[in-house]
Amino acid sequence: MTDPDLADLDAFTAVARHRSFRGAATARGASASTLSEAVRRLETRLGVRLLNRTTRSVTPTEAGARLLERLVPALGEVQSALDVVNGFRDSATGTLRLNVPVAVAKAILPPIIEAFLKAHPGIAMEVATDDNFIDVLAAGFDAGIRYDERLEQDMIAMPIGPRRQRFALAASPAYLAANGRPEHPRDVLHHACIRHRFSSGASAAWEFERMGEIVRVNPAARLTATTIEMELSAAIAGLGIVASFEEFVSPAFKSGALVPLLEDWWQDFSGPFLYYPSRRHMPAPLRAFVDFIKAAGPKEMPPALG
Repeated sequence: MTDPDLADLDAFTAVARHRSFRGAATARGASASTLSEAVRRLETRLGVRLLNRTTRSVTPTEAGARLLERLVPALGEVQSALDVVNGFRDSATGTLRLNVPVAVAKAILPPIIEAFLKAHPGIAMEVATDDNFIDVLAAGFDAGIRYDERLEQDMIAMPIGPRRQRFALAASPAYLAANGRPEHPRDVLHHACIRHRFSSGASAAWEFERMGEIVRVNPAARLTATTIEMELSAAIAGLGIVASFEEFVSPAFKSGALVPLLEDWWQDFSGPFLYYPSRRHMPAPLRAFVDFIKAAGPKEMPPALG
């Protein structure tokens, strides 16, 4: 029996962690067929089935589970060893894999990534968007970004991007002329509203706050969408009131396409955090990114609209 290829072992680990060829392929930037072939090649060389495959699921066999248990720390040590060598170069090289919420990918991360990649030409980045809170290591990522700073104890969290953000409420001048302007958060219950649905299928209630008073409303939706582009377009077209990140709505405020509503009730919240595992030898690309974020320093929330 020939020794298994390290790349095939890595492919098996990714698929077994994700319990999906497609999920592992998305995280690794590879094709599902390539990973499937790697796993088949590994099983042939070992003479043992490692994964049970059905049309709905992929699960490790007993042999596969035992192999995975030993491989995860072993492959981690291999990466750590390579990162030690990487540290002798003038600049870091390799690939940094991040899992981030859609809002961060759209409004916060682009200028950070552009500046980082210009400063580190030897590093490539893979960014996957996901609004669910996941196990970034099990999913094959080096780090994640989330708004919830209550992370697992073995994770390190550091601020990235603006430290305070706000949710804005808006509608088009035409909609307000035809339907009137809400004077209190509960008034939106009597208006046509445009709601956002996350990839998990959930739609969050609209929350407002003023002088310590918190009001949560769950208005009926005239339109429910999963993309902010569709939501803003519908609001600009006069179909209803929309609530979203202030960063997304500000351009429409500046152009006059949308009008801010209930500004003194806009709730601000903590900005996002980069989180990653606490381990002795951090991958060189991640170390470079962490140092870059630290050097950039915290950002303040933009001033309120006049």
